Amino acid sequence: MDDVKLLLAQAIRSEIEACEFYDGLAKAVKNLLLRERLEFLSVEESKHEDFLRRLFTQKFGENPVVPDETPVPSPRYVPGEKTPISELLSGAMEAERAAEEFYMRLARSFSGPDAALLEYLALMERGHFHILEAEREIALHFEDYETVNPLFHIGA
Repeated sequence: MDDVKLLLAQAIRSEIEACEFYDGLAKAVKNLLLRERLEFLSVEESKHEDFLRRLFTQKFGENPVVPDETPVPSPRYVPGEKTPISELLSGAMEAERAAEEFYMRLARSFSGPDAALLEYLALMERGHFHILEAEREIALHFEDYETVNPLFHIGA
């Protein structure tokens, strides 16, 4: 049971970090359409965090103690860095894939509706992966034109 508590708490940490990543990146991009997609993803991750917190409290009768680290890799964005957006999106894609796998494994620790909801979260993470994949393809296509069209540039 303690293992499941820890896994759920780590999942909460993962959602917090994902939300912060998408929110920070959304504030940095100049492309309005990409910004809206990143804001959408940030809100989605926040909803996942809320769901996981409720599940934890419902199952264990206490509020979760969220650890500082999680085994689920989180994408990183450092404001001011000149990292190509395609690389940042690739990192986010890897994190979404890892989150999907994590939730599928976590679902095996539950049964019935709780397991189904965790599987649903896993599928939502897969959907996020595909959103990011499409945005990365667009970014790869247009990054060469950054000097002509600054809409695809992030940072200062």
